[in-house]
Amino acid sequence: MHGHHRSPGDVTFPSGEEWPALGLGTWRLGEDEARMAAEVRMLRLAVDIGYRVFDTAEMYAEGGAERVLGQALAQAMQAGVSREELFVVSKVLPQNASAAALEAACQRSLQRLQLERIDLYLLHWRGHTPLADTVRGFEQLQRRGCIRQWGVSNFDLDDMRELAAVPGGAACAANQVHYSLSQRGVEWDLLPWQGLQQMPLMAYSPIDQGELADHPALRPLAQRHRATPAQVALAWVLRQGRQAGVMAIPKAGSAMHLRHNWAAAALQLDSQDLAAIDRVFPPPRRKQALSMR
Repeated sequence: MHGHHRSPGDVTFPSGEEWPALGLGTWRLGEDEARMAAEVRMLRLAVDIGYRVFDTAEMYAEGGAERVLGQALAQAMQAGVSREELFVVSKVLPQNASAAALEAACQRSLQRLQLERIDLYLLHWRGHTPLADTVRGFEQLQRRGCIRQWGVSNFDLDDMRELAAVPGGAACAANQVHYSLSQRGVEWDLLPWQGLQQMPLMAYSPIDQGELADHPALRPLAQRHRATPAQVALAWVLRQGRQAGVMAIPKAGSAMHLRHNWAAAALQLDSQDLAAIDRVFPPPRRKQALSMR
């Protein structure tokens, strides 16, 4: 990675690989043919800004998001970005998560992404397929070189423990869940457990799809740091990058948001800031159900 592109804070995966703690989500992209060219340009700009981690899923716009991302990354690689610098995450729907169906689903994703392999392939949420069957399918894809690592999404601690007990289940590389100031439940049990396994927690909707961007309680902190409330909310999630292994993948609706989110990674919150945040968004005092919005 080029020096000036280093995003502050890295997250270490079980394999020992390190990737930036800030990535980019692509949910809601690729839904409208008329907007696709502009979306490709925005993702292309993201690469220029320094983003290297991109998260998508076959579910998003029924493959539309993967298509948009694939075009943007193809252009970036033509312009000299190497494939090894990029970390591409996609997800398989639970109805395609049997060993028999996984390969076809992965091939469709690879085709849309215009890639030969996916760096991290996640089960989008838990369905009816036995976990052992899904793990077997992931292992087949790894042997064929279609994916480098596999993981899960929207798994709570009991699901993670069950997965760990399945043959090959301990190789799970990440769990992606909703984690934000308003949704701190994972701090009670899931985040510490993943920390012990050195398994990153990928936080989707870290700004609650923009809802925290205008939270009145965050305004004084934002003013103090000459930042926006959204940047404070994102910096709060990102502060746990290296220690707790948290990676945030906010979506961005505009070039300005892309730049603001990138800059948020450098924002340092002090103990006074954190105490003020805890008063408004208290840490969990008991087990909470995982949020899936």
